[in-house]
Amino acid sequence: MTRRSFLMTPALAAMAAPKSKMAVASTCYLTVRKPRETLEFLDHCHSLGAAGMQMGLASLEPDYVKKLRAKSEQYGMWLELMGGLKQAEGVMAAAKEAGAGCVRMGCLGGRRYETFNTMAEWKKFVAESRASLTTAVRAAEKHKVPIALENHKDWTIDEMVALLKEYSSEYLGATIDTGNNISLLDDPMEVIERLAPYAVATHLKDMAVDEYADGFLLSEMNLGEGMLDMKKVVSIILKARPKTKLTLEMITRDPLQVPCLKDKYWVTYESRDARYLARTLAMVRAKKQTLPRISHLSKDEQMRVENENVIKCLKWSGENL
Repeated sequence: MTRRSFLMTPALAAMAAPKSKMAVASTCYLTVRKPRETLEFLDHCHSLGAAGMQMGLASLEPDYVKKLRAKSEQYGMWLELMGGLKQAEGVMAAAKEAGAGCVRMGCLGGRRYETFNTMAEWKKFVAESRASLTTAVRAAEKHKVPIALENHKDWTIDEMVALLKEYSSEYLGATIDTGNNISLLDDPMEVIERLAPYAVATHLKDMAVDEYADGFLLSEMNLGEGMLDMKKVVSIILKARPKTKLTLEMITRDPLQVPCLKDKYWVTYESRDARYLARTLAMVRAKKQTLPRISHLSKDEQMRVENENVIKCLKWSGENL
């Protein structure tokens, strides 16, 4: 795949929406392109008509950060950055210089039910996450740039809200991912309602489910094509936090397997009763639909579908939100 294939082709340009009120997260291209160059991705988001961009910094060098700020201001686009908790000091300083509204961070890179094999491993992660978060919050308060901590298939909604309440800092809030906690058997609308008062950033995506032998399948869907009421989702968030920016995270990939009927899935829970499982499986059976798959496509075709899905979501948001 060439660099050119990531940029707008005439066919994609014809689909592109007018200037949108929604930003695009670099994780929309998690499957195929995996963008690394922040300035290039800003150009791409601008060509889509996006209002902003959420991505990690390719460089923390002052000259690079100044170029990013200048170009975003030239485009009239807003910035949210991504960064790691353990690199918070450098990322927060750069975010302030870039004029970023916040830095999206997460405690776990993978998925809780895939990463940990024992309760001891989970408890070690919890302790390390708290220590890293404490340091990161200090950096956020120093540079006056909020951390937007994502519910990233790690904390249940009860655990996430407790964590945010514990720190009680105006510089620690949430990136509300509208789909992730389904994989932890949380009700998606309850997650949105309970995290909305802490919303600093968003990862908006519609979701769909289907059954499989060891649990259920979970897929991101183009806005308006899944089971979530996206108008209601956005309304809840903006009613609680009117200044929260809307960012799309439409990940184009094969369905994720959530093996909630396997023993390993449950090793990190001390108290998680059968009501969560029963409720989620009943929802899956009631709302299941055919899920998209792309692994059978060539890489070029996968990239085309990635771009088309992002454009479709931006157009839907402009017409419906």
